[in-house]
Amino acid sequence: MRSTAEALQAFESTVGRYLVELENLDIEQLHAKPNEEEWSIGQMYMHLIQSAQFVQLRNADQCLAGSGDVLVSTGEKTENGRAAFELGSLPPIRIRVPASPQYTPQQPESKEQLIEGLRGVVERMKRTEIALSQAVEGNKILHPGLGALNATEWCFCW
Repeated sequence: MRSTAEALQAFESTVGRYLVELENLDIEQLHAKPNEEEWSIGQMYMHLIQSAQFVQLRNADQCLAGSGDVLVSTGEKTENGRAAFELGSLPPIRIRVPASPQYTPQQPESKEQLIEGLRGVVERMKRTEIALSQAVEGNKILHPGLGALNATEWCFCW
């Protein structure tokens, strides 16, 4: 596994590419959906921002604090989890879930909302990365597809 500093740098580079892509899109393009069952590009950006802020980084913080749903255990990753971390990224597969108000992201209100959201994730990731050197490896929270992840793995499971 790469160092947290290297992972953070790669994450910042990825977000930089997302921001460049956003420059070429207007709000109508961000809201356009290929069909009723699929998300718009704007909803995809919202999903990335919200899942980073309210799932990944929240779980990383709970692992760091030893609170919430933390398992102080030797919980294991699933086969998919082991494969993802060996590859250094999630596999490029399309995941479909039934539409629901709890899971389907809202359309972005503006392009600026997405830009601020992405920048906010980067800033929070930087703050969290500093604390990862003190993380207890055994503090883990279950990911529904990847298995038991510690703070570092939650922070960089993108």
